[in-house]
Amino acid sequence: MISHITIHPKILYYGAPVVLLSTENADGSTNISPISSSWALGSFVILGLGVGSQGLENLKDRPACVINLPDAEMWRQVEALASLTGKNPVPAYKEEIGFRYEKDKFAAGSFTRAASKSVRPERIAECPLQLEAEVRHIRIPEYAESFAIVETEVVQVHADERIAIGDRYVDPKAWNPLIYNFRHYFGLGEEKGKTYRSET
Repeated sequence: MISHITIHPKILYYGAPVVLLSTENADGSTNISPISSSWALGSFVILGLGVGSQGLENLKDRPACVINLPDAEMWRQVEALASLTGKNPVPAYKEEIGFRYEKDKFAAGSFTRAASKSVRPERIAECPLQLEAEVRHIRIPEYAESFAIVETEVVQVHADERIAIGDRYVDPKAWNPLIYNFRHYFGLGEEKGKTYRSET
C-alpha cells in the first residue's frame, strides 16, 4: 500500500538537467551561469533565471546564448562555479549565501573555450551537447518577480561524436546528462556528489 504525507520542501528542484549557460558580457567576454531550470519544446528551450543575475542582464542587452549541457562526470567542474557570480559588486542577497565575484569562469571551472558558429557567446568544449540559441522573449511573471522566464530558439546543435548517431540523433545509451536532484548531482544512475547549498 502506497501512503503519502504532505511535505513543505524548501526548493522544488525535483530532477532536471544542469545547464551551463554562456552569455555575452558588455565587454565581449563570455559569462557562464549554472542553472537547473530548463525544458525543451521542439526547437525552443525555456530557461528560468534569477532576476538580478549577470546572465539575465546579459540576455536583456545581448539576446543570444549557448545552452551547454555537461556530462554527469563533469559535476565537480560545475560545482566549482556554484558559488561564483559574474556580478561585481556581488549582490547582497548572493553575498549572504557565500557567493563571490569571478570574471573568468572558464578558468574557474577548468573549461576550454570554443567559438560558436551563429551566436557571439563562446561554447564550453567539454560539454557533450551545446545548443546555440537566440532569445525570443523574456518575461518576469507578476506572481514571482524574483525569476525570469526566458524563451529561446535553438539555431545550432553541436554534439560530441561519441554520443551522436549520424547527424540527426543523440544516442541515449551514450549520453549521460548531469541531473540536479534536490541539490544533489546525479547521472542516470548513482549519485555523483552534492552542491555546497545542499541541506540533506
